[in-house]
Amino acid sequence: MVETILTRVGHAFAKLLQIDLGPTPSLVRDETRTYGYYEHEPTVGDWFRDHTPTAPQVHRYIWSLFPFLHWIGYYNAQWLVGDLVAGITVGAVVIPQGMAYAELANLPPEYGLYSSFMGVSIYWLFATSKDITIGPVAVMSTLMGSIIIKVQAVHPEIPPPVLASALAIICGAIVLFLGLLRLGFIVDFIPLPAISAFMTGSTINVCAGQLKTVLGEKAHFSTRGATYKIIIDTLKHLPSSQMDAAMGLTALAMLYGIRSACNYGTRKKPHKAKVFFFLSTLRTAFVILFYTMISAAVNLHRRNHPAFKLLGNVPRGFKAVGVPKMDVSIIKAFLGELPAAVVVLLIEHISISKSFGRVNNYTIDPSQEFIAIGISNLLGPFLGAYPATGSFSRTAIKAKCGVRTPLAGVITAVVVLLAIYALPALFFFIPKSSLSAVIIHAVGDLVTPPRITYQFWCVSPIDALIFFMGVTVIIFSTIEVGIYCTIGVSLAVLLFRLAKARGQFLGYVQVQSVVGDHILSVPQEDPSTGFEDDTEMSRRIYLPMEHEGGTNPRVKIHQPAPGVFIYRISEGFNYPNANHYTDHLVSHIFKETRRTNPQAWETTGDRPWNDPGPIRAKRKILMAEEAPTSLLPTLRAIILDFAAVNNVDVTSVQNLIDVRNQLDRWASPDTVQWHFAHIHNRWTKHALTAAGFGLPVLSEGSGPRWQRSIFNVAEILDDSLPSSVSQSHTEGSEDWSKDLETGLKLQGSSASSSVMGVSGGEIQVVRTDQKDAKVNTHRRRGQSGVGNGVAVVDGINRPFFHVDLTSALKSAMADS
Repeated sequence: MVETILTRVGHAFAKLLQIDLGPTPSLVRDETRTYGYYEHEPTVGDWFRDHTPTAPQVHRYIWSLFPFLHWIGYYNAQWLVGDLVAGITVGAVVIPQGMAYAELANLPPEYGLYSSFMGVSIYWLFATSKDITIGPVAVMSTLMGSIIIKVQAVHPEIPPPVLASALAIICGAIVLFLGLLRLGFIVDFIPLPAISAFMTGSTINVCAGQLKTVLGEKAHFSTRGATYKIIIDTLKHLPSSQMDAAMGLTALAMLYGIRSACNYGTRKKPHKAKVFFFLSTLRTAFVILFYTMISAAVNLHRRNHPAFKLLGNVPRGFKAVGVPKMDVSIIKAFLGELPAAVVVLLIEHISISKSFGRVNNYTIDPSQEFIAIGISNLLGPFLGAYPATGSFSRTAIKAKCGVRTPLAGVITAVVVLLAIYALPALFFFIPKSSLSAVIIHAVGDLVTPPRITYQFWCVSPIDALIFFMGVTVIIFSTIEVGIYCTIGVSLAVLLFRLAKARGQFLGYVQVQSVVGDHILSVPQEDPSTGFEDDTEMSRRIYLPMEHEGGTNPRVKIHQPAPGVFIYRISEGFNYPNANHYTDHLVSHIFKETRRTNPQAWETTGDRPWNDPGPIRAKRKILMAEEAPTSLLPTLRAIILDFAAVNNVDVTSVQNLIDVRNQLDRWASPDTVQWHFAHIHNRWTKHALTAAGFGLPVLSEGSGPRWQRSIFNVAEILDDSLPSSVSQSHTEGSEDWSKDLETGLKLQGSSASSSVMGVSGGEIQVVRTDQKDAKVNTHRRRGQSGVGNGVAVVDGINRPFFHVDLTSALKSAMADS
């Protein structure tokens, strides 16, 4: 009732505004002369109902915001053992890494511990990944250090910890907002080559920046510029190296030596692989403790004049607790660097969590991961944390330790908390060069190996070029510029591929199935499915006419019919590529067909400038012969395969309208029939219907004539027959009977393809000859719940929208 009133009001407004709603075909309303199923046209109300969340959906949304509630009730002792081992192991690794990364961010070392504690303490509540470890990472720390240097050059009054906390809150708020709106899919627009280039280039930049500290070079030069400059300056000032080099280079050699020895032991003694794994995992903590002991022995009585640079005083406990300072001037100071910081937070975390999810057979929710990152960075600054995200090295360690749930983060938080309160005195003697060695060793595995690069080249050379371009830009510029370039170029390539997507003209081939050297010619029953194979000796398939798909060039592909063209849309049909598709379609049709009426223009002056026709001498010859010499067929029908089209827009539909008008002039006085196959979106059908597609168009002045369309019918369940089905009778045809219990029954026949006649806006059922009305349904013998009734698969109110290409081609040829 309400919909009827709204419809009347809408029609009244349309009449007032002089909007032509188009004729309402009588075939939609006249159910006494039709049978089967009428497809409901979607309305604006349907759109709002589809996109308005229901109460159950709202409940599921709120429930999904707290993933820990889904599994915490099943927690058991076996899970606890795995989480304890993983949590303690990662805690032993994150303590030295956190302090080292804080130095990388131009912050006091204790801020790395604060970030490590807050990341693992909060993340587990909102996590959908059991492996990921939130905390300070090398790339984000490097970016943070560069931002601090740039801002302090202009605003020296802003302390680095204040700037870091403000950046963490703004980044966290942005990422949390994206997560709450469930926009996690945006990371899918960043391809793997761009991520690999970012990780590789950033790793080279980080390692180059740490060489100065590892070598203990006394010369003053910036380690925050372009990578190539840092390498050149490091080599130039190599003679100024101090005693720090002994503590840094040997620590780096020991880290790689322990790992190599453990890997060798694992290969030689696989039964002790677990022991070697934990020895390899704890190598960072062991090396730091070992060199701290050496440093304490050397510098215990010379604290004011140490033999090499030490980490220095690390305050006990949380000394930065409080509400972070935020104002407009601070936000404006780093506003230009904000996009790069947000992208780094998302790229590193999502790529790592997806990778380990696939390896360990579970799926993450990117939007929920956004929420976890956002809340961690929003609350972290209240204890002094700076921007944190997922760490590759610690996540790999956590996964190999056999972590069972995200609760392992709480164990890691306890270990970090003990370090903050119990070990600050020990931290004083940690050599800075050894910490830099830890950074180089930790990020070294992020470099994309040559075999992966070669795989990029084999799969897609242009992606390999994007990878090399991204690495080169980062080396000769900055990490931020490299991020923007790789993402920008990747999106440009995507848009180019979409805009230049080339459709394909299809033809048909009769094929037979072959097993070994035996051609299957007798229908056989497939024992694995229980279905009887009703296929004939040969079947028709549709292939590109020019063998673009790599099919055997010796196979002859037949044109569907003279003047009938099947065109497949390959990659969507929207405004970027619609014009490219239609230009290809029209140019091919003009080349393969002739104008229906070559004398459409009586005089030369009536012809359009871009179609001058034959020269005068040839025109006289043609007129003398009174017959065209062209053997090309005239244009009859176009079939568009929309299997790859999910939706259309105004631009693409208007292109189709323009092409329809253009081709109608080419085929005048005949009318070109437009058929569509494989449309699986209601709104796409609605858009095409609004543009006048889907129904036959009669030629002007030709009077009413029959246009026929093929409909496919299939068996229906006993309780699924709509009550609106009614009996139809036609002259010279067998009756279709209506049975509310068993459905529609063809007298003397089972389900079949029937030809529908459309005359004067009404549809009538016309039985075809037995040779044309072939059975299109696949019956399961003995299947329970299936009656003898049949119904059309698609709505009969749009006869030129077809379920497959075969039906579309038969329909196009039915009026020949």
